[in-house]
Amino acid sequence: MQRLYINPVKWDKSRKEQLRQGLGKKIIAEFVIWRRGALPGLVILILVIVVRLSGWLQVLEWITLDALLRWRPQESIDERIVIIGINDGDIRQVGTYPIPDQEIAKLLRTLQSYNPRAIGIDIIRDIPVEPGHDELVTAFRDIKNLIAIDKVLFPPIAAPPTLPSEQVGFADVIHDTDGQVRRSLLGTPTSLGYKFSFPLRLAQMYLAAEGISLENGTRDPHAMRFGETEIPRFLPNSGGYVDADAGGVQVLLNFRNSREGFRTLSLDDINRGNFPAHWIRDRVVLIGITSPGVNDIVNTTALTDLQPSGQIYGVEFQAHTVSQIISAVLDRRPLLNVWSDRWEYLWIISWGVLALSVGRLTQSSLQNLGYVSLASLLLLAMSYGFIRLGWWIPVAPVLLVLVFNGMGISAFAFYKYDRALKSQLEVRQRTIEQTFNRIHNQPMQTLAYVIKLVQDEDLSSEMLVGKLKQVKQEIWDVCEYLKREALIQDKLNQTKTLQLSNDLILDLELPINELFYTVSRHTLERDLPEFKTIKIKVLEFAAIVEEDLNFEQKRGLCEFIEEGLCNVGKHAVGVTRLKVIGKIKDGWYSLSIQDNGAGIRSSAEGHGTKQCRRLAKQLAGEFKRDSISGQGTLCELTWCLAKRTLTLRYWRKRV
Repeated sequence: MQRLYINPVKWDKSRKEQLRQGLGKKIIAEFVIWRRGALPGLVILILVIVVRLSGWLQVLEWITLDALLRWRPQESIDERIVIIGINDGDIRQVGTYPIPDQEIAKLLRTLQSYNPRAIGIDIIRDIPVEPGHDELVTAFRDIKNLIAIDKVLFPPIAAPPTLPSEQVGFADVIHDTDGQVRRSLLGTPTSLGYKFSFPLRLAQMYLAAEGISLENGTRDPHAMRFGETEIPRFLPNSGGYVDADAGGVQVLLNFRNSREGFRTLSLDDINRGNFPAHWIRDRVVLIGITSPGVNDIVNTTALTDLQPSGQIYGVEFQAHTVSQIISAVLDRRPLLNVWSDRWEYLWIISWGVLALSVGRLTQSSLQNLGYVSLASLLLLAMSYGFIRLGWWIPVAPVLLVLVFNGMGISAFAFYKYDRALKSQLEVRQRTIEQTFNRIHNQPMQTLAYVIKLVQDEDLSSEMLVGKLKQVKQEIWDVCEYLKREALIQDKLNQTKTLQLSNDLILDLELPINELFYTVSRHTLERDLPEFKTIKIKVLEFAAIVEEDLNFEQKRGLCEFIEEGLCNVGKHAVGVTRLKVIGKIKDGWYSLSIQDNGAGIRSSAEGHGTKQCRRLAKQLAGEFKRDSISGQGTLCELTWCLAKRTLTLRYWRKRV
């Protein structure tokens, strides 16, 4: 007996080559999908970057910064700073506004008696306010740890004329275009020389007592530094800003997030002595107006629980700046830093690629929503962590990229191109299978017949030539079929037809029983040897609801009949009776081909049998091929029908 040996090494190499080729095809297909599907997403990413560079996202980025600052945990009050707020009750008690110089001088003398480290008066005193101007001039001359204010930006306001320049700081406030305040001007050149701000002067005086002086920065020579703490300088494109006015030395404000950031006393409290002495001793004391009727208000949404909402008094704003500097130097409280433009846009692009990946990997709106929501939460969590460490990173542009690319345009584009590519592959695979079936059922069947006749020495030269011409014609028929398939552009039309030979094309929209009968009749007319001995042919098919089968399933069932009848014509030696029956029983449809020929000679499964098993799997049914003792062969395919199947209707033909 001849044995077949398989070289395992060669098989492994062949298998590896197949796997390598399959992997290569997948990579190429994925590349095509990314090249086409990612294009809209890349356009969105570029548009977001362009919009950000144009400055149209500034407000959104400012809003996210304020929100992140509000979400931080509550901080304790800074006991090193005390605010003396002259409120409405104090003004009524004094009986006039502006507050006379006499009252200001008295307040300064009283505070000085408690030995504060620095006193800052955030009240304009460029002209006398009688009575008591001489007393105020004397107080200014005697109190050396006093800092008063002027203004250098338009419109400028002069400082009290009797104070030296080192005891004066400007109190100008820089507003963003949305009216909010997020940065502080610490120093700027003027026509009278370089000047420092009011809060910087106070912080400088306080830290000088700690042996820490103000110097130029080391990493940035134009920045300011106290000891080892360098204050990061605000630049025109810092964070979410675009082409902002960064004149002088500015710093982003990391507001102290507290319901009561600083102790606040009134003028009446000082006059009556209603406070512990240590609240003032060795502290920074700021004097300012805290009356809603006086227009000294700063808008900010970076703080919680503000009354009125989103507003603080000017003296409170100055206190936040002083506290930020002192806390950064002595407590290592973080100052707000930003990445360079290169790192910011690398960050945005990275999230854009992530959004494209989400759009590629998830192709349902619900999945996209879930993954984009998780990515957005991760982004917010990371941004919150960074802000706690003192880093302001881009959030708004990343959220836009996530939403548009993760849930919108790119996801749709990926889905569209993925489905198109899969559809093309399905059409190509279907064409290959149909071509193989045609080769198997026509030229291969004829060749098998020729081989059998040659082996039996029952073939004349004229018959051999005729059969070979028939094989040639059938091969040409297959070629013509492939040409027509290549010209068909409409995939729907391609799936609605079945070609049995060059001259017979069936419309798969016909009722299934008509198709079964036509395929059976046409196949039985073929020149196969065992068909010549058949005396009785029974063709009987029950009708079913067309919606129970799609075009591909109908095609497969027709090919099942063709394959089964060709096997009868080749192998059922001595067959005289043939039944091709389709019937319904207990909700199941049974399609069988039964003959009384010689029966099955081999248990090996060929291409046709494998196709039948795949079809049975698609229909969630069963396939069997049995040899019936004394009666030939039964080839049967059964599957379950839907409940809406019509009343049985048969096509019968007996010969």
